[in-house]
Amino acid sequence: MSKILVVDDVKSELEIICRILQDAGLDVIRAGDGEEAIAMIRKTLPALVVLDVVMPRMNGFEVIRELRGDRATAKLPVVFCTHKNTEIDKAWGTDLGADAYVSKPFEPQQLVHIVQRLLSV
Repeated sequence: MSKILVVDDVKSELEIICRILQDAGLDVIRAGDGEEAIAMIRKTLPALVVLDVVMPRMNGFEVIRELRGDRATAKLPVVFCTHKNTEIDKAWGTDLGADAYVSKPFEPQQLVHIVQRLLSV
């Protein structure tokens, strides 16, 4: 089964997103910030990353920039799941290479559908 890495510095939000994806039958691993995410991606190479934007040490935009700059992770699907929901934020995320952008709060089925669609591509 494909592993999904969920990255969020807010523990309650991290747990909610993980539970939603696990309840949909997905195998989930987690990271609490961008630096931890990069280390986990290099170690486990998940099938997809669900990534918050606003985090300490390394924000989500910095994480995706690093992923897209590395041949090993350049095509790794990334879904931003964040409270940053202005059109500029969404455009910035897309320009950096995000495959999808989900604004919090969200409908659980919306996130599940996007993740499943990206896994099947």
